[in-house]
Amino acid sequence: MQTYVILLRGINVGGKNKIPMGELRKCLEDLQFSNVSTYIASGNAIIHTDKQPAEVKELIEKSLIKSFKLNSELIKVLVLSYKQLQAVIDHKPKGFGEQPDIYYSDVIFLIDADVKDALQVFSPREGVDNIWPGNGVIYSQRLGAERTKSRLGKIVGTRVYKSMTIRNWTTTTKLLQLLEERENAPKT
Repeated sequence: MQTYVILLRGINVGGKNKIPMGELRKCLEDLQFSNVSTYIASGNAIIHTDKQPAEVKELIEKSLIKSFKLNSELIKVLVLSYKQLQAVIDHKPKGFGEQPDIYYSDVIFLIDADVKDALQVFSPREGVDNIWPGNGVIYSQRLGAERTKSRLGKIVGTRVYKSMTIRNWTTTTKLLQLLEERENAPKT
C-alpha cells in the first residue's frame, strides 16, 4: 500500500464548486481508497491505495464530476507521494516560509504543466513579489505589508492557471507532517 496526498484544484473557492470534506472523504472511500482523511476545506486528502498515481488521479477526477455539481473545467487532481512532497519542502529557496510575519509564502503546484511555461505568466513586482522555479512547483512569496500591490493575482485567467493549485507554506508543511505520521505509524 502506498500513501498519497491528494491536492484538489478548483473546489471550495469563492463559494463555488463546494464539496464538504465529509462528502469528499465518503467519495474517496467509495473509490476503495483506505485510511482516508482530509485536511482543511481547500481540497487536501490523504489516502492509502495499491493503485498508481495516474490511475488515482483519473478515478478521483471522474468521480468528483459525477458525484458533485462542479464546473468540470476547473477541477484537476494532483497525486503526490511522501517523497515528492518532502522534495518540495527540502528544495525550497533559502529562507522561504521562515518569516510568516513579514512574507506570505505559497507553493504553486503544477498539474500537467511545465515549470518553464508556467513561469511566463508571472510578472513579479520588484520589492513585493518573488518567485522561484522548483521541480513541479513554483515558490511564490509576497511582502505582507505590500500584498495589495502584488501581481500574483494577474496569473488568474491565464491558460496555465487552470493547471495550478496553490497551497500556503503552513498547509504544505502540515500535509508533510500528516504524511510522516502515516509513514511512521505502526502497520496493521
